Amino acid sequence: MSVTSIIFLKMENHFQIMVANATHYDFAQIICNEMADSAKARGTGIAKRNPDYIVEKMKEGKAVIAFDANGIWAGFCYVESWSHGQYVANSGLIVAPAFRKYGLAKMIKQRIFELSRELYPTAKIFGLTTGLAVMKINSDLGYEPVTYSELTQDDAFWAGCKSCINFDILTMKERKNCLCTAMLFDPAEKAKNELAKVDAMVELTSHLEKIVVAEHLKPQQNKQFRPFWKKGKIKANRKKVA
Repeated sequence: MSVTSIIFLKMENHFQIMVANATHYDFAQIICNEMADSAKARGTGIAKRNPDYIVEKMKEGKAVIAFDANGIWAGFCYVESWSHGQYVANSGLIVAPAFRKYGLAKMIKQRIFELSRELYPTAKIFGLTTGLAVMKINSDLGYEPVTYSELTQDDAFWAGCKSCINFDILTMKERKNCLCTAMLFDPAEKAKNELAKVDAMVELTSHLEKIVVAEHLKPQQNKQFRPFWKKGKIKANRKKVA
């Protein structure tokens, strides 16, 4: 195990990441403030959230929240669904400044991804982000870069971008592109790819077995067949001489 892996495991044990519930409502304002401050510091656009919306997600069991070993709030993320549950987005990922650089964002993304799969097992999970770190995490989870046309076309989702500073760009390009990179996890496509891998492995195994059997049955390679092979060779030579 690498040093990085060991450090990651240690930090993973340092945090508690759970599905948010009624005991966490008081953190809604803190979460919204941190989202806004983080976006401002990065100089990037972000759809604004209000505390009531965050609380609603907690009530629905569609959010995860993280605390350190001392019970201090450390991070948050929630699930949104669109197009009648056909598409799901893991939104509002935020890590408190004091707990950044410890791999917590990856841990939260992993848990919210698992929750999304539990709640919407057949839904396509997508994301729009300008953050390279988030793109890397999404890629590790199995997301693929896609065009905007492959995302939900639900107007309610795109309406959430109105508070983003880049909304004019999105509108000008008719929702076909913007500064965010679109990424998608398609469970049906992943299952198809996994099945194709299994089929390929079965075919390869079958092919190798045939080679092994063929090699095993070569008379000149197997002692028990050598007497018969020699006799056959002698008879063949006699025929040539005759």
